[in-house]
Amino acid sequence: MNKKLLEPVVKRVRLLLGRGIVRLVNDAGGLQKMQLSLMGNEVRSNIERMQEYGYSSVPLDGAEAAVLFIGGARDHGIVVATDDRRYRIKSQKPGEVAIYTDEGDKIELKRNNQIKITTNQFVVDCEEFTVNASDNVTFYTPIVRANNDIVDRFITNADSNYTMRVTYNSHTHNENDSGGPTDPPNQQMDT
Repeated sequence: MNKKLLEPVVKRVRLLLGRGIVRLVNDAGGLQKMQLSLMGNEVRSNIERMQEYGYSSVPLDGAEAAVLFIGGARDHGIVVATDDRRYRIKSQKPGEVAIYTDEGDKIELKRNNQIKITTNQFVVDCEEFTVNASDNVTFYTPIVRANNDIVDRFITNADSNYTMRVTYNSHTHNENDSGGPTDPPNQQMDT
């Protein structure tokens, strides 16, 4: 075959894939759009980024990207993968999975069915939160707070901590010597 005839095809094949550095991310639309610095001082803007369904992230300036250019046309790129070697969790065991941020927050799905969450604050917003622990639940913390009442053994006990405090703080006993009731306890439980 004539080399001149193949030259445009070879050029398009070479232009199919690119590697770049993330410079800007616009996360406002249905798909993210990125500006990338590519090899040879090439800068491309408004490149759409495809992410996996159910997972979303906004890469930082300086993250790396793999770009697919449809038909080798550099004006129609799609970012198909991003990574950031500066913050990636290292030394995972085969099969482990994690999500992470540049601030050190991470959720790690580790071997032996363990989940490790590392963060400064963990917030869950939901209608109902249920923990089914077949053995026990352990808290290593100096304070456990609840802004509403706590019910102990709620299946068999209708009393809440509040009603038990009221009962304790006002309870008296009959005295054997005078027959009258005792005073309420001199040390009250806080309500």
